[in-house]
Amino acid sequence: MASSGDEPGSGCPGRAGTGTEQAPAAQLDTAEDFEVLEEEEEEEEDDLSELPPLEDVSRPPAPSREDAQPAGQGGGDAPGDPQEWLDVLGSGLLKKKTLVPGRGVDSRPQKGQDVTIRLKATLEDGTVVEEEPALTFTLGDCDVLQALDLCVQLLEMGETALIVSDAKYCYGAQGRSPDIPPNAPLTLEVELLGARDAPDLELLSGKEKIQLANRKRERGNYFYQQADYVLAINSYDIALRIIGSNSKVDFSPDEEAELLDVKVKCLNNLAASQLKLDHFKAALKSCNLVLEHQPGNIKALFRKGKVLAQQGEYREAIPILKAALKLEPSNKTIHAELSKLVKKHADQRTVETEMYRKMLGNPGASSTPRKCKDKLPWSIPWKWLFGATAIALGGVALSVVIAARN
Repeated sequence: MASSGDEPGSGCPGRAGTGTEQAPAAQLDTAEDFEVLEEEEEEEEDDLSELPPLEDVSRPPAPSREDAQPAGQGGGDAPGDPQEWLDVLGSGLLKKKTLVPGRGVDSRPQKGQDVTIRLKATLEDGTVVEEEPALTFTLGDCDVLQALDLCVQLLEMGETALIVSDAKYCYGAQGRSPDIPPNAPLTLEVELLGARDAPDLELLSGKEKIQLANRKRERGNYFYQQADYVLAINSYDIALRIIGSNSKVDFSPDEEAELLDVKVKCLNNLAASQLKLDHFKAALKSCNLVLEHQPGNIKALFRKGKVLAQQGEYREAIPILKAALKLEPSNKTIHAELSKLVKKHADQRTVETEMYRKMLGNPGASSTPRKCKDKLPWSIPWKWLFGATAIALGGVALSVVIAARN
């Protein structure tokens, strides 16, 4: 299968910002690797069902100095007076300190708004790894580091704050090559420059809607590469809602086709993420949505077969994988999966046959029925018994009639 860059590994945001800058990444969309993503839309009520919620933070008033002491590790290492730090999540892993006050609590941005910040990120040794004079992103959409998504909503307009974050809310165990090592905490200096309502999706042109949906999809691919499948699903779901939103603008046929292509990619990648979390019902629905648009989509066929196999539905899974193999006969991944399922199906049938034999009270029976010679010597065929009984009853009835006449 040709690599199209539509799987989750193909768009990896290289900075803390919007995710549009793509660092070189391994091509996951290969004939051998069907775990890469390329998904489309799943309806919003099902996309995040049964998934653990994203970590969030309430919107408390500005912290008082008496109760804002940070908890957990690293409190004494943070710059400034520890009493001035707000422990954002109560775990000591994410702390915020105001350097320059803002315009008041009422000026804080709301989730869903597009915010613009000035950002400077440094390592523990003071090395500057990122500077953005005007970074714009949608608050709450996980377009940036989670530390920013969680803390910017607590900033007042014009406020400058220092954020000390554990690697968990930055670049995690993988880091960001070459400048941010694995498991590296970051110190972020952030100034909130502006906030405005996000654009009305109904008024976006076809090109604008495609670009916006692709940015969310690429962010989902980044999270998939980081093995953060919950956040990946969140990003794919946002992309799908953008694609599926009503529009008051007419799109060209080419734009409609491109939107459909992005949708299919999101749904395929969504299914892959759901498979990683063992949410088989949701993954099956995502695959079926792809196949409604593209019945010959090999990734969707393969993943649907895997979902059914995971549920023990080997009889249903095997024809689907055979259909995928027919479309791409040289694919080794499909060959291997199909061979494995055929064997499992054969083993399943053997187990079921043995179970039925035990239910019938003949566990030692062979697969072929016993011959008449295996029966007990005194056994009589049921047809003979039935005939003899009928003759006897007829004789009794005749005797009764004769006796009545006499």
